[in-house]
Amino acid sequence: MSRHHSDHDHSLEALREALTPEFWDERYAGSDRVWSGNPNQRLVEQVADLTPGTALDVACGEGGDAIWLAGQGWEVTAVDVSEVALARVAAHAEEAGVGDHLKLGFYDALADPRPAHRHTFDLVTVSFLHVPVEDFPAIYQGIAEAVAPGGRLLVTAHHPHDVTSGARHDHGPGLLFEPDRVLDVLGAEAPDSAWEIEVTDTPTRVQASDDGPFEVRDTIVRLRRRA
Repeated sequence: MSRHHSDHDHSLEALREALTPEFWDERYAGSDRVWSGNPNQRLVEQVADLTPGTALDVACGEGGDAIWLAGQGWEVTAVDVSEVALARVAAHAEEAGVGDHLKLGFYDALADPRPAHRHTFDLVTVSFLHVPVEDFPAIYQGIAEAVAPGGRLLVTAHHPHDVTSGARHDHGPGLLFEPDRVLDVLGAEAPDSAWEIEVTDTPTRVQASDDGPFEVRDTIVRLRRRA
């Protein structure tokens, strides 16, 4: 989401509409490229110390993260709600020479919050998937189920500070979130938790725009499922 969008109807129905295949197919079809094609800076930082294995990229968009991971030696499954976006991922992966290391799948978080079989992937990464507060527990619990024992869940999101600072418009109550929301939903801080907390951070970075650079804050959570 961008600070340049106009205000939206913040009703729950409208927020959920923005998660549908129709919404995203129309958005991707309206432009040759919606995103930069570069990998998410936080993903690059957070996987630097991990040994490549199997990875699931949830809400992959046009595939910048998935293609980068495949280029680093990961066997990647990339899923998204838009078939238009998935077709672009396939084309970009072939252009990058990593098509043999990347599989594609359809994922509709509202229809079924589980993007894959339980306990399957060494890394599950989800970047900037902002959903209504009411849907957050089911969706993020469903995504987390895909992490294999000993594997990692990496969540990157826009931090609520970006709204209060004016860096981004408020697109709906609670859409942007802090690390605690992920930890709470997954019970990561409970004494008998299935998760080891490796990273919780809220760093800032400079983001480019047509109006010039501006500072934004990210939410980062990296958890390891105990073996």
